[in-house]
Amino acid sequence: MNTPTTAARVPAAQDAPAGADDGRRAAPLSLAAWKQFVGVAKPYWLGEKRRQAWTLLSLLVLLMLVETKLAVMLNEQAGEMTSALAGKDGARFWAAVRACLMTLAVAVPVYAFYYYMRDRFANQWRRWLTGRFLDGYLKDRKYYRLDAGSGIDNPDQRISEDINSFTGRSIHFLLIFLGSIMQLVAFSTVLWSISQLLVVVLAVYALAGTVLALYVFGAPLIHLNFWQLRREADFRFSLMRLRENAESIAFYRGEAQERAHIEARFQGVIENFARLIRKQCSLNLFQRTFSQLTLVLPFMILAQGVLSGELEVGRAVQAAGAFTAVLAAVGVIVDNFESLSRFVAGIGRLQALSGLVLPEARAQAPVAGQGSRIQTRPDRQLVLESLTLHPPRSERVLIKELSLALAPGDALLITGESGCGKSSLLRAIAGLWHEGCGVIRRPALDQFFFLPQQPYLQAGSLRSQLIYPSSHTELSDAQLLDVLREVQLPRLAERVGGLDAAQDWEKLLSVGEQQRLAFARVLVHRPQIVILDEATSALDAGNEAVLYARLRSSGATLISIAHRAAVLRHHTHVLCLKGEGAWELQQAAGYRLDGQGQSQGGAARAEPAPQLAGAG
Repeated sequence: MNTPTTAARVPAAQDAPAGADDGRRAAPLSLAAWKQFVGVAKPYWLGEKRRQAWTLLSLLVLLMLVETKLAVMLNEQAGEMTSALAGKDGARFWAAVRACLMTLAVAVPVYAFYYYMRDRFANQWRRWLTGRFLDGYLKDRKYYRLDAGSGIDNPDQRISEDINSFTGRSIHFLLIFLGSIMQLVAFSTVLWSISQLLVVVLAVYALAGTVLALYVFGAPLIHLNFWQLRREADFRFSLMRLRENAESIAFYRGEAQERAHIEARFQGVIENFARLIRKQCSLNLFQRTFSQLTLVLPFMILAQGVLSGELEVGRAVQAAGAFTAVLAAVGVIVDNFESLSRFVAGIGRLQALSGLVLPEARAQAPVAGQGSRIQTRPDRQLVLESLTLHPPRSERVLIKELSLALAPGDALLITGESGCGKSSLLRAIAGLWHEGCGVIRRPALDQFFFLPQQPYLQAGSLRSQLIYPSSHTELSDAQLLDVLREVQLPRLAERVGGLDAAQDWEKLLSVGEQQRLAFARVLVHRPQIVILDEATSALDAGNEAVLYARLRSSGATLISIAHRAAVLRHHTHVLCLKGEGAWELQQAAGYRLDGQGQSQGGAARAEPAPQLAGAG
């Protein structure tokens, strides 16, 4: 049942309990972070797409080897030009210029093709990984269970944005590290041939800088980036809720409280980002100091050789270029630390989601806190055997030891005070809730059809609304138009522009029209059992009577939640939920909707399950 959006103060992200999301925080740059990365990435590299993945990676490695060779050649020619100018050797200078231009003619297209293939590779990986997560997310209604409460915030952002970041940055950093190894090998040879002391100084300098960055900036930056992702997602979700509940908020004139709610979320974003940029400022200061010293350090070490005439100026310039290249290779973590921290934060969020939606991850994960569960077994009709139901993560008993059996064509009306478990019972029958004990025997779920108080209307044509959740139907256009006439919408297709017209149906149709359109879906699919949760609340008595009569004439078994006395005559039995697990089952004939049954056919909770006879 719909409830209007309220604007009472909701804690911002910074108000979250300290234990929230424990165990799912991003790991620091360590073995744990590597294991998380491997857990998400391995299926692509070792699965059905492995040949494509390794082929593209091999091509990129080949391009990087060519790039590295060309970079070494350009560095050599830069040294040649400098030495030629210092020696005033025109022929040597112009020969070096020609060699440099020829090298650039090859290097430029190689660079462009390399970046194209890198982005194409990341795009293909994203397509595969997103499809894999979507399959897992939609399978077995995991999307419903995650929203019902799992400790996972904003799974939509994790699938749409975190996967994109994961694939793009994985390829980026993989190629950076491979390129650094190639660059290290290529330029270290050049540097060693010029000055062995410079190589030793460089190694010590790079190692000290990397260790300092990891231990001083590592964990704080990753932690702050992890929470920044979450708080940005919470802020965006609060704006989505405002848009989705715009009409209810407008009726309530709740703009002020909604503004306060959104401001609380946004304040969490701003405060966390302020802490993040303060830490990044310290990191930037360290990175700039680390890199700028390299402008002086190699010349300080080589100055004596140049001044004594033992070393050409061009060789010193070549050594400085090689020093910078090698330092960039061994200092790759320091130079990319900020991006790495964001990357590792995203890995933690993605790995936590994969542990809940992907089958192999779920199989390996320990099952904790899983007590007794309601068992479901196939049957030709709906039978409840000693069903006890309580809410998720709660010991409160909503229904205790309920037993009944519905024969084909029966119609059961469920009544009771608000909060006694009426909708919860429907969720259990539909397989959405499993907390409790007992047995539910039922036909396959594709023989059920659920009509909520607020129907779901997807984006698409009128035809797609009628046949939802199917994607095609055997019914002709004339038959679909007949169905619209049966649910008292004879001119709807003409009014909107035909069955293939696409509209914003939630805004175009009134709630009453939406409910009648939902009834049309039942007539299109002809299910065995129809579950109605206040499905006629927006209809007048005449339309309600016509639609219920049409469903009864179809022979389907009905299970309804309703409060109007007029719907009682369309049912054969009444299940009254009395709270605290108590219930009473009676014949509909002679029953008053205020709960005072007049028939003698009631069944007490302790009696055997009654076989409900079809209405005559």
